[in-house]
Amino acid sequence: MKNKRYNIKNLEELHARVCSLKAENELQGAALVKDTKAYLKQFTFGSLIKKYATPSAFLKIDDKLNISSSVMSLALPLLMNSTLFRGSGIITKALVGLASGKVGKALDGEHLSAIFNSVKSWFGKGKKKQEKGEGYVDYGIPPDSETY
Repeated sequence: MKNKRYNIKNLEELHARVCSLKAENELQGAALVKDTKAYLKQFTFGSLIKKYATPSAFLKIDDKLNISSSVMSLALPLLMNSTLFRGSGIITKALVGLASGKVGKALDGEHLSAIFNSVKSWFGKGKKKQEKGEGYVDYGIPPDSETY
């Protein structure tokens, strides 16, 4: 640490300098706490999900390594055999495992997000929108008619 020389000539200047150094210390401490919180906030679970859970960032690192297809080729056969084909024989489970493994390799992030959005749209169409107000009644007269 570097020693600073101050031209302090009396006790009042010393007290003023001490007060200014305490105020500077408080400001620097508050800035340090604020910066530390901002730095640590980027490593919270929610921010990591936002950063890496997008189809482009999370599921495809490059063209040769496709994380989503690797995970799906392993997880899809296990899921199919443990749920849908629980009571079937070993030959059926092997065939399902091979077929679902091939399908899992073909799936990538864009396909998974498209499937999710299409399933989500099936459940999202609960209410129909009214196109016209309640007081409007269409009598079938075209707007360019002379009787309109």
